[in-house]
Amino acid sequence: MTETQEPPMLVGKVTVTPFEQNCSLIWCTKTMRGALIDPGGDLDKLKAALVQTGVTLEKILVTHGHMDHCGMAGVLAEEMGVPIEGPHEDDRFWIEGLDDSKMRFGLEGKSFEPDRWLVDGDTVTVGELTLDVVHCPGHTPGHVIFHHAPSHFAAVGDVLFAGSIGRTDFPQGNHQQLLDSITQKLWPLGDDVTFMPGHGPTSTFGRERQTNPFVADMNFG
Repeated sequence: MTETQEPPMLVGKVTVTPFEQNCSLIWCTKTMRGALIDPGGDLDKLKAALVQTGVTLEKILVTHGHMDHCGMAGVLAEEMGVPIEGPHEDDRFWIEGLDDSKMRFGLEGKSFEPDRWLVDGDTVTVGELTLDVVHCPGHTPGHVIFHHAPSHFAAVGDVLFAGSIGRTDFPQGNHQQLLDSITQKLWPLGDDVTFMPGHGPTSTFGRERQTNPFVADMNFG
């Protein structure tokens, strides 16, 4: 009987805020060190997930500056003594406005300065894992996604959803730019990539290329 080898990375999902935002907990199975991607709120739930999995939080990763994705990232980083990496600096105006998020959206938010702004082609490390950073503007100008090629996994924030795409009616949103980000930056990563969207169920790039009414290949023939 052969022993099944544990994958290098595992992913958990914690749904946070009234917007039901998917916060991903990713961790290196070899070191049990991990990162929370887009800890928008409900910090007690996120801390409980760390305890439940036995993961040591190493850093916080942020895809973009909307409050349901990063409103409480600065608070959590301060409490846990960890750095924040991401998003791209073009989302600085969103993050600087987080202090007003309760008045505008009814959510607690606190502005912060990431320890590291990210650009296209950067990499981030979590334990012994290395994830690629892809700048995917359109939903917001500074949106980035995190791709772990060996696991065929990507955390895509609000760029792409199962059966839909991100909104572009926010300040500095751009519909054509979003379509280009999906078709020119996400699709080349491979049809077999499973992605965690910012809201709703997971899917694969291959499935969305076949069935997504906004970005299916048949729309671009």
